[in-house]
Amino acid sequence: MSQRWSGVSSRADVVPEIAAAVGFVSSLLRTRGCVSEHQLQVFSGALQEALTEHYRHHWFPEKPFKGSGYRCIRINHKMDPIISKAASQIGLNLQQLYQLLPSELTLWVDPYEVSYRIGEDGSICVLYEAAAATPVSSYGMLTCKNQMMLGRTSPSKNYMMTVSS
Repeated sequence: MSQRWSGVSSRADVVPEIAAAVGFVSSLLRTRGCVSEHQLQVFSGALQEALTEHYRHHWFPEKPFKGSGYRCIRINHKMDPIISKAASQIGLNLQQLYQLLPSELTLWVDPYEVSYRIGEDGSICVLYEAAAATPVSSYGMLTCKNQMMLGRTSPSKNYMMTVSS
């Protein structure tokens, strides 16, 4: 485990990739206007804690694509259990979540990059990107995200999107 991950315990120490993912999902809930700022804070804290614990032994900065499928957050007409668990902390049930979040959402949380896609044929957009301390070669690597792109019929368009909280 990297030093960047060990000792993550407080909100100030959160891994930036998790912060980007939490900020993005929270912003999706915020745009609908059905969730109060207090509820968003509680949801964000619960999601951050759940992702930190879930990824604790599946985070490999030296091999960022290792475990990418495990770190993928997916809503595909079935709610990701990590999101539903965090939402239950603010009283949102599955039906409400399906109304507030896209029915097709894939969020990849990998060391040095967080990206998402809305819809099965949507473009993949980068939310967060950082340079690795040592160059990482992905040549020949078939990542979870790359596997999903293999069957695309149209070229993807990458856009940079920033999320503020």
